[in-house]
Amino acid sequence: MILRLALGSLMARALTVGMTILAIALSVTLFLGVEKIRTGARTSFADTISGTDLIVGARSGSVQLLLYSVFRIGNATNNVTWQSYQDIAARPEVDWSVPISLGDSHKQFRVMGTTPEFFDRYQYRGDRSLRFESGSGLSDLYDTVIGADVAATLGYKIGDPIVIAHGLASFTEHDDQPFRIAGILEKTGTPVDRTVIVGLRAIEAIHVDWQSGAKTRNTTPVETIRQMDLTPTAITAALIGTKSRLQIFGLQRWINEYPEEPLLAVMPAVALQELWQIVGIAETALLAVSGMVVMTALLGMMAMIFASLNERRREMAIWRAMGASPATILGLLVLEAMLMAAIGAALGIALIYGLLAITRPYIDASFGIWLPIDPPTLQEASVLAGVILAAAVSSLLPALRAYRLSLADGMVVKI
Repeated sequence: MILRLALGSLMARALTVGMTILAIALSVTLFLGVEKIRTGARTSFADTISGTDLIVGARSGSVQLLLYSVFRIGNATNNVTWQSYQDIAARPEVDWSVPISLGDSHKQFRVMGTTPEFFDRYQYRGDRSLRFESGSGLSDLYDTVIGADVAATLGYKIGDPIVIAHGLASFTEHDDQPFRIAGILEKTGTPVDRTVIVGLRAIEAIHVDWQSGAKTRNTTPVETIRQMDLTPTAITAALIGTKSRLQIFGLQRWINEYPEEPLLAVMPAVALQELWQIVGIAETALLAVSGMVVMTALLGMMAMIFASLNERRREMAIWRAMGASPATILGLLVLEAMLMAAIGAALGIALIYGLLAITRPYIDASFGIWLPIDPPTLQEASVLAGVILAAAVSSLLPALRAYRLSLADGMVVKI
């Protein structure tokens, strides 16, 4: 009977109740949306590089090594000699290794020199490998492969020429040795999208006539450069894969204690976690803001109940005349608030899943954040229960006010 009375009362005030339910639904949608994006961003960030057991570079800090080798942010404190890289690659624990050379740029995009094996070994988001949207890999000395953001920003297509600039903020270009775009990678949502990839030998080729960071007066013909030994003398970093996970720590310790030069080997997952602790502070603020939006909606519901009390005094008097106790009226108002909160929260959960189904391909393509649609989890159930409980608590104050009104002398006489 109480439940039927509560539903009937809510339906009699369909407009105001509907607006309150909509406000609660939108606030719950915002709260869960922020949480989904936060979780998806954290997962996508952690999956920027996967399948790589160690990253090796000059000794510095683990976050700094991760920043310049994976995210192309900042510069290395020093290079790794080619001989040291070969010693590491020849270790029995090493299954594969990919060298990386950084330092040049193209219109504010970083240029990375590597080997063709990079396209097979670099993985992200679990076990996803790089795929070509068009074109192919590095087959010629002056071939280059560009990321999706580079192609979209600069309007490049297969066959277009590229001239690489010396350094990151230099006006000097290697215009005597232009490159040709041989391939464009699909969007990955990783720093690869903003990278111009060339061969490791090509990095050496464009610096043949350079000494101490400056170009000499000599200009070696391209035909002569092609015949030269372009084995690098140093690289910036290397990606290492081991034959067994159990060998990672032993190899890492051996590299960190390498006697020939100071080196550092870090596990990407550990370094990514350290980096997220620095850049992920804003997620707590976003979650707090969305939580405040939910509380604002519940406060609006409480205000609506307060505003309707005077209008409902006649209704409460009728209930009292029919034998309802003040406690019954109090429970009725709390039940109404809980019903509005439950309907609003359930509608908000359904709305967020509908929005995810529509927008996640666009979010993945534009920002590289994958938002999986899982069955309703304990988190959604906790939000639903929390909103209902908060609604019950927030409705106690107006319900107590109604309780006192129902006890007032002459209430029944005012019918």
